[in-house]
Amino acid sequence: QVQLVESGGGLVQAGGSLRLSCAASGVIVSDNAMGWYRQPPGKQRDLVAIITRGGRTNVADSVKGRFTISRDNAKNTMYLQMNSLKPEDTAVYYCNVNRLKDTTNPYPGNSWGQGTQVTVSS
Repeated sequence: QVQLVESGGGLVQAGGSLRLSCAASGVIVSDNAMGWYRQPPGKQRDLVAIITRGGRTNVADSVKGRFTISRDNAKNTMYLQMNSLKPEDTAVYYCNVNRLKDTTNPYPGNSWGQGTQVTVSS
């Protein structure tokens, strides 16, 4: 059974940084493509960044140059380093196991964590 636990969110001023973590159990992070998604209030959930089994990464244009996705295989954990945060980055952030392992295209699986709230004040 796949379990994903997101953490690291919080309230930060514009220009600040946060690092989100996604601790996984029931799935090997390094053997899968894993993605970060976000859902602003009243909007749909969209892909932010993805890392494939082979380590290729892709990030959304809206966060390119500011967000970095990575993983720690020993800890079976994925991360999202978020720098130069903007108010429009405010959302609940979720991690997910991609249904396809070797693509940076989003094919979200059925297992979602509870999410972690990121709020960026202006």
